[in-house]
Amino acid sequence: MKIRFFLVLITAFTIYNTLSAQNVPLIYKINLKKEIGSTSWIYVRNGLNEADSLKASCIILHMNTYGGAVLYADSIRTAILNNPIPVYAFIDNNAASAGALIAIACDSIYMRKGANIGAATVVDQSGEVLPDKYQSYMRATIRATAEAHGADTTYTAQGDTLLTWRRDPKIAEAMVDERICIPQIIDSGKILTFTAQEAIKHHYCEGVAENIDQVITDKLHINEYVLKEYKPTLYDEIKGFLVNPAFQAILIMLILAGIYLEMQSPGIGFPLAIAITAALLYFAPLYIDGVAAYWEIILFLIGVACMAVEIFVIPGFGLAGIAGAVFMLVGLILATVNNVDFNFDPVHASDINRSVLTVVCGIALGFFAILYLSNKIGKKGFLRRIALNTSQEISAGYIGVPEDMQHLVGKTGIASTILRPAGRIIIDNERYDAVALYGYIEPETPVKVVKYENSQLYVTIIKNE
Repeated sequence: MKIRFFLVLITAFTIYNTLSAQNVPLIYKINLKKEIGSTSWIYVRNGLNEADSLKASCIILHMNTYGGAVLYADSIRTAILNNPIPVYAFIDNNAASAGALIAIACDSIYMRKGANIGAATVVDQSGEVLPDKYQSYMRATIRATAEAHGADTTYTAQGDTLLTWRRDPKIAEAMVDERICIPQIIDSGKILTFTAQEAIKHHYCEGVAENIDQVITDKLHINEYVLKEYKPTLYDEIKGFLVNPAFQAILIMLILAGIYLEMQSPGIGFPLAIAITAALLYFAPLYIDGVAAYWEIILFLIGVACMAVEIFVIPGFGLAGIAGAVFMLVGLILATVNNVDFNFDPVHASDINRSVLTVVCGIALGFFAILYLSNKIGKKGFLRRIALNTSQEISAGYIGVPEDMQHLVGKTGIASTILRPAGRIIIDNERYDAVALYGYIEPETPVKVVKYENSQLYVTIIKNE
């Protein structure tokens, strides 16, 4: 990440000096020609930052997409709306669904003949329309995006205020909700999609062009320019895959399942290696990218340590276990939220919701993975070798517990400490650890050893007859 940063600075310095000497504007192009997702968000974010460092005159998004994840489209459209450099969209063929939201966020939209924009209804992976609560969020988002481009205010003779929107929010909403009816534009029961000419007629397109060069020369009226295109690196592709919420949920599942299985079979082994690898893949790209801070990783490690103390040192499940679970959850959630020392002012609610949802899904997957593996380990299949199946027979000299205190069964003594239920007793002037079989036993109370199991003496009170 640091090497890339310095390369960008060097490139920016060189190009900026060259352009300044020639007084030629720089046009920066970012391609969005795949499904909108974590990788697309990385392209746009890095491209906007590089364009700013190069002092570009404007940015052009070269679009051809059928849509994708709404959460990433929302992040992209927010970055475009807040970008100080003008951002224009050139729709080469399609800007559907999440692509339409991104295009509407741009300062100007240009379309090739035969291109389309619209059809922004939220659907699941199978193409089924999601419930209205998801549509409501999308309606509000796309409406607010259209409103962000402003409107002209006029006053009638009766004193009424009329707004003439640059991009009518009602039209944007009709791209999501089939119930919206706009006379002479769309009937109720249909999702709105514009062709290039229809988009121009209703102010959702500033002109038709066949390529990027025609957009720049004919529409932006820039005859001499330098066009620089954002070139994704292999690291961008890998990072885009690693920070995908679905993959992050799988990593959380592997972390939890690995820790649990390692604790069930003590020793540094395969489950622990899986958990460590998953944790590195989860935190490393977030830390390198500056999203996760070192203290969030430390918080997660403290949670793991607390859980280990609760399991191996303190019997039962108490304060250490609860604190460990909380620290792990907070560390996992905050690592994906770009806050600065608990300052959440720049963080959008959608980012927090996405992070919480990812962690919750990962925990749920981990829970089911633990249940599944608990029944499979040691049995048929590739998991058979993970568990120890060798029998240690008594005839071969193996003894499950030491038998040196077996002779104490039936003997009597007194409680030297309170047994609640564990404590200490004295038999024949020797002290032994013991457990009360029933209730609590006060000090100095006569007791009798009734059984010896699992290296533990069990006693009861001797009642006076």
